[in-house]
Amino acid sequence: MSIVALVGNPREGSRTLTVAVEAARAIGKRLGSGESHEVVDLSALGPHLLAPGASSGVEVALELVAESSVLVVASPTYKGTYTGLLKAFLDRLPSQALAGKSALPLLVMGDAKHALAVEVHLRPLLVELGASVPTPGLAVLESELSRLDAVLATWADRVSPQLAVG
Repeated sequence: MSIVALVGNPREGSRTLTVAVEAARAIGKRLGSGESHEVVDLSALGPHLLAPGASSGVEVALELVAESSVLVVASPTYKGTYTGLLKAFLDRLPSQALAGKSALPLLVMGDAKHALAVEVHLRPLLVELGASVPTPGLAVLESELSRLDAVLATWADRVSPQLAVG
């Protein structure tokens, strides 16, 4: 089983990266794969996503995502939705590229008024790419970051039994 955390924050070393890595780790523990997971951090790939020609870094990242069993897709909330960086990356995937994969949408946000964005914006994008999104997405408030371990433990306990992995 391959768990990949896909991080759509344009800033290197972001809080979104921390949340995504910890979310992948929490899911991995529940699914019996220990803490083993891969990370695709789009902050380093941003300049290459819209450039003409193929970038080996982007191609490797696309392959990691396409070969995953479980995909944690994380973004900060920008203008009430996910980042354009994440969208530009996911637009590079062919139709149904995520078929047979479980995707777990996750948004980090400053205000609870954006909590529906994970379901209204990010989930439909993942479903359009063929992913199974068996559980509600996770909206992590910045105010919850101080107790992130507890938030993710509760979330992972709830979602891991519903993941279709094989």
